Amino acid sequence: MRANDVLGLIYSNSHDACISELTARRTMGSVPFGGRYRLIDFVLSGFVNCGMSKVGVITNRNFRSLMDHLGSGRPWDLSRKRDGLFMLPPFNLGEADGNGDRIGSLNRIMDFISGSSQEYILICDTNTIYNMDFSELFDFHTQRGADITVVTKYGKLPGLKNTMVFDCDENGLVKSVAISPKTDNEVLYSINTILMRKSLLERLIGDAESFSYESFEKSIIQKNLSRFNICCFKLSGFCGTVDSLVSYFNINMELLSLKVKRNLFNEDRPIFTKIRNDMPVIYGLGCKVSDSLISDGCIIEGTVERCVLSRGVRIGKGAVVKNCILMQDTYVGDNCELSYVITDKSVVITPQKALRGVKTYPIYIGKSIII
Repeated sequence: MRANDVLGLIYSNSHDACISELTARRTMGSVPFGGRYRLIDFVLSGFVNCGMSKVGVITNRNFRSLMDHLGSGRPWDLSRKRDGLFMLPPFNLGEADGNGDRIGSLNRIMDFISGSSQEYILICDTNTIYNMDFSELFDFHTQRGADITVVTKYGKLPGLKNTMVFDCDENGLVKSVAISPKTDNEVLYSINTILMRKSLLERLIGDAESFSYESFEKSIIQKNLSRFNICCFKLSGFCGTVDSLVSYFNINMELLSLKVKRNLFNEDRPIFTKIRNDMPVIYGLGCKVSDSLISDGCIIEGTVERCVLSRGVRIGKGAVVKNCILMQDTYVGDNCELSYVITDKSVVITPQKALRGVKTYPIYIGKSIII
């Protein structure tokens, strides 16, 4: 299987509800991450790094910021005369569904799918952060003679709706599928990255639309377990799934680990994003910075410990900021104290304010709010 014979489809709105604070004005795919990236950058860069040349981004609502970020796809080398990057919003905004109706979303873009020359389709979500070599997935699918291959991760089950949990044999062949079982044990769960032939997807979506379907997981995967050869590809390396504001905070903080950072930002598989040219970081006299990720354009005159700062953040004199995620152009005034705080873009915290959350309940401040 050649990479340029695979059509990539990305659900940009899946699981918006699990971090509704951050997705009130944007899609899951355009949520900022790691100081300079958006969540969609990771799967989109993975597609490009393995050689895929055509990608469709399925959107349902709040996709203006996503369109601004992706543009023509040039940062990912997807601005092309043939194939490239395609935004796929609903033709009628009244049809937009933010509840994760994957089958309905695929049916609405069936003309796009049918008109593509690629033989295979790779479907992904954007709420899982990982950096995998998709060519290994393609080789696995071919070698196993699979009809459907699902990328899986072993660990604690995320708190997401309709998450598939698999029981597989030693060759990865699925023996049983459970949908969101109640368990505290580590399990082999789907990260909603699925590979199959285009013709098979068209047939399965057509069959599901002809009858009363429940969900993609139940009506496409679980229902057809005995009919098709369904396999699990086990993902190795770092993988973080956003299922709440707390998990979003914790995954950002994991980037402060050198091991995680090296695994996620691999020199052989770089993560591409929209570039914003900015000045270098300015460190004021007497400032203190430790164990933090600091993006270009920041001005730091206070104390910063274990934080992730996006471009253009300013920390005033005497301010103490610990265990925080501050998004683009946040301003923290003089003598402020912040602990376990997430600020959205362009937040202003006036001097001498104290905001303290906890690790299990960080404080979130919405876009452009002044405190």
